[in-house]
Amino acid sequence: MHTLIVWASPNEDGLTAAAKNKIIEGINSTGGKVKEIHLNKHKINSCLACEDGWGLCRSEGRCIIEDDDFADIYKSFVSAEKIVIVTPVYWHDITENLKCLLDRMRRSETKHNHFLKGKKCLIIACAGGSGRGAIRCLYNLEYTLNHMEIEVVDRLPVIQFNREYMLPALIEAGKVFFNS
Repeated sequence: MHTLIVWASPNEDGLTAAAKNKIIEGINSTGGKVKEIHLNKHKINSCLACEDGWGLCRSEGRCIIEDDDFADIYKSFVSAEKIVIVTPVYWHDITENLKCLLDRMRRSETKHNHFLKGKKCLIIACAGGSGRGAIRCLYNLEYTLNHMEIEVVDRLPVIQFNREYMLPALIEAGKVFFNS
């Protein structure tokens, strides 16, 4: 089994990438295995709200959109033992590509599949500038994950002010999360 790390940032050298790397370092140091998905390297289309607003996602637990990477990424969530989501903060919220992924997963999960029910998840929001949007971003992300009955075990804001102590703390958070 492995821990799935999903991160969504166009900046591969920024705060979000640094946070993701520290979590991976912590998990790896305990002997854990990690599968990493960088959403910005994948194509995720927006939900079409087909038919009457609910298509095959409600009746069959799958999406009709087949020309993107959604199905493979969804399978990665299902096969993971635990999940870590790391996102930059855009306007007090998660990134648009992460929203597209979670919106489509939520539709399949809440009405049909329930494959992710009870999976443990660690969520991290990385905010530049003032960092004021990090807490709202974590709230919004947890709210969406709760619809899928994913168990959020911790919410970690990483901002410019706390960067110096939070990045090393993420190594320890990765260790604890893997061993929980």
